[in-house]
Formats: sequence, structure tokens, C-alpha cells
Amino acid sequence: MMECDPVAEKVGGWMARARRAQQAVEFATQEKVDEITTRVAWAAVQPDFARQLAETLVAESGMGEGADKVAKIMTKVRGTLRDMKGRKSAGVVFEDPATGIRRLAKPVGVIGAILPVTNGEATPLVKILCALKTRNAILLAPHPKAQKTCDLAVARVRALLRQQGWPEDLVIGIAPVSVEISRELMRQCDLVIATGGPALVQAAHTSGTPSYGVGAGNAVCLIDETADAKDAAHKIMQSKTFDHATSCSAENALAIQESIYETMMRELEAAGGYCVTPEEKIRLQAVLWDPEKNILNRAAVARPAGVIATLAGIRLPEGKRFLLVPETGVGPAYPFSGEKLSVTLAVYRWKTFEEALELADRILAHSGAGHSCGIHTTSDARVLEMARRVKVSRIMVRQPQSLASSGAWTNGMPMSLTLGCGTWGGNISSSNITWEHMLNYTWVSCPIPAAQPTDEELFGGIIQEGRTE
Repeated sequence: MMECDPVAEKVGGWMARARRAQQAVEFATQEKVDEITTRVAWAAVQPDFARQLAETLVAESGMGEGADKVAKIMTKVRGTLRDMKGRKSAGVVFEDPATGIRRLAKPVGVIGAILPVTNGEATPLVKILCALKTRNAILLAPHPKAQKTCDLAVARVRALLRQQGWPEDLVIGIAPVSVEISRELMRQCDLVIATGGPALVQAAHTSGTPSYGVGAGNAVCLIDETADAKDAAHKIMQSKTFDHATSCSAENALAIQESIYETMMRELEAAGGYCVTPEEKIRLQAVLWDPEKNILNRAAVARPAGVIATLAGIRLPEGKRFLLVPETGVGPAYPFSGEKLSVTLAVYRWKTFEEALELADRILAHSGAGHSCGIHTTSDARVLEMARRVKVSRIMVRQPQSLASSGAWTNGMPMSLTLGCGTWGGNISSSNITWEHMLNYTWVSCPIPAAQPTDEELFGGIIQEGRTE
């Protein structure tokens, strides 16, 4: 007789509960779905609750800033509801009499959501809203340092579901979480949404279950001679210091046209930047990375500039909120060219725009392939050339990267906290992952009058070429 795998059995128990709950709402009407998602969103943005979530995550993770986390909850939850409000996710969602095609949206079943610590306050709420909108159940596996925060979010939603007569097991928080449990969850669920580091995403993609993952962020921001230096500096400061740079979308490298380099550096320093000396750069590098493991030092990730400076033995003047590190190289020998998840920016200079584009691609090839870039310019031709050339999924124009890439009130990007990086970053999607990625579709095809084109319509002048050969 075969012995039972305790991990598989435990996950199987959660999965059975989630499947029963999901089957109970599989054919819920659009009206009921939209009512419950609106109620959940409203419960999530109550100030006292948002503040409790934010403070809990700061306390248990040691990362980020409470007020910024509250702002993130308020924006991402409201924005997610805005993007799904009035949109159909049940029944016939597309119909075209000309082609005889109708498309019906259906749930995928049970979603396994692997959650990060960096956005552990808003990510559970956004994923829950997306799952409910699509009549799916969801099992949430938080990072161990975001366990209490996730538990609070799940408890609030389950209580509301119960109060409204919905199965509370549509939302299940896994506790305690382990690597083995997360892997088993990914194996048993119907769809994986994995937000985290490269190892986690690789595990999702090799789990045997369809999955959406993300890639590493390492956004490069180009600044050319047409840019408003003061405006660009202010937006870079906003982005880089928000929640102490927990966002993978935050600028990690600035590439400045050499004719405005000195002006731009002065504006960045006026906005709260501190440019390190060559000696300080050496000490800062030793603090940001664990020299033995060659990975980011958790003691410096998403911490205030003052904390990082103290660890590096840097006397930071009052009012300085982020660190500027002049850099020339790219690659393993130049760690500042990679993702830093801290209020630290590598700074490069360039002469020609061609040189700037090549630099951006070199940095992204080293770290952050497919994720995001930014540009401060008034030249739309340069924006389009950058979009044509650089291998990224999103480019933010004259915007704060971390506040814009995942959706903002001031742009049209879909609100999300899971940003696909395309095949460049090892992902199946280059989109911001939303509720629309959590649906299956049934296509209904009815016959229409024959619409086969003639060869002349298809091949045009090529037919004549063939006849003269």
C-alpha cells in the first residue's frame, strides 16, 4: 500500500473545498458577480482596514512605507474595479453576425496565486477581485514575511462572502506556507498566477499547470536634451522613493544625454538625490549585495535612504531620499547595472540616441529583459523609435515608472500588480495580467454565406509575375 504524501494531501484538502465553492457559482449571473466584486472592493478601501493592512506588512516584512502602501491599496483596488466595471465576464461576451461567431466566457476553475512580499498589501486584494469577477475560486500563497497581511485580507473577504450568501471557500489563504506547499499548489490548481522572483516563476512554468508569471524588473529611463529637467527629476524622485522602491517597475538606471547631464544631476540632487563618491560607491556595493551569495542583501531592500547610507558608512545630508551612482559598465562586473530593489539609481551618460538605445538593450539583456523602460523627451519620433527597438513590454513616457507601469489614473495602462515580460523575460504574456487572463472561452460558430476570395484578390500582381516566368 502506497504511503500518502502529507503535502499533497493537505493541498488536496484546500483544493477540494475551493472546487466545491467554485462549482456553486459557476453559472452565477453577471449581475450577481458584479455586485459581489463591488462589495469586496468597497470593503477593501475602507481607510481603517487599508491602514491596518499596510502597517501589518511594514511590521512583518521590515520593508516599505505605510502611507505609500495605503495609497497603493486605494489606487489598485479602485483601479481594478474601474477596469472591470461594466465589462462582461459571464455568458456571451462577443458576437459578430458577419462572421457567425459568438464567444462565451467561462471560469478556469481554481487559481493558485503565489504572492510577493514587496506588494503583499494590495496584491491579495487585486487577485481576489479578479478571481471573483471571473467566477473562479482562488488559493493564495503569500510570502512568509507577508503571511499575517494576507491572513487579514482573506479573513475580511471571507466574512463578506459569508454575509452575502456566497461560498467563503471561494477565497482560501494558505498558512503556513512552505516551498513544498507552494509547488504542490501549482501542481494541483487549474491556473497559476506567480508574482515573485525568477526561481518562483520558473517553478510555475515547470509545474505542469498553465501559468502567468513575471520577469525581473530593471527599468532603464532615457532622458534627452528636449526633456524638462526639473519635471523629469521630480517624477523620478516620486517613483524611486514610493514605498522605498518595492516596485519592480521603479527606475533602476538613468541614461542622460551628455549635453544636459550636469543640469539633470543638479535637478536630481535638488529633488532629494545624493550622488555618491567613488569611495562611497565601493562601500554601497558591499551593502546592497551579499558578497558570498551574490544576491541582494535583504537588510537594504526597500529601506529608507538613511538606513542604507548608515549601513554603508555614508553621511547622508538632511533631505536626501535616494542615491545616485555614476556608472559606465554593464554586466556581472558592474552590479549597479542590475535590479536593486532599493532607493538607488545607476546613472549613465550618452552622446547619440542610437547609443542610448544600445545601452538600454545591453542593460536589459543583463537584467530585466522584457519588463519596462521610460523616456523623458518631447520627441514622439524618439518615443516610437525606442518602442520599435528596445525589447520591453511597456514604455512610460514622461511618467514616474513605478506609479505608471502597473496602471495609473493618468494613463491608460490596465491596473495590475503582475506585469508580464513576454518571451524576452520568459513569460507567455507581455501584458499587465488582469481578470481577462483568468477566463476560458467557448467559441460558437454558425454557418455564413461562402466568403472565399478569388486568387486575384489574394495574390494581386504576383499572379502575373508567375505567368511570365
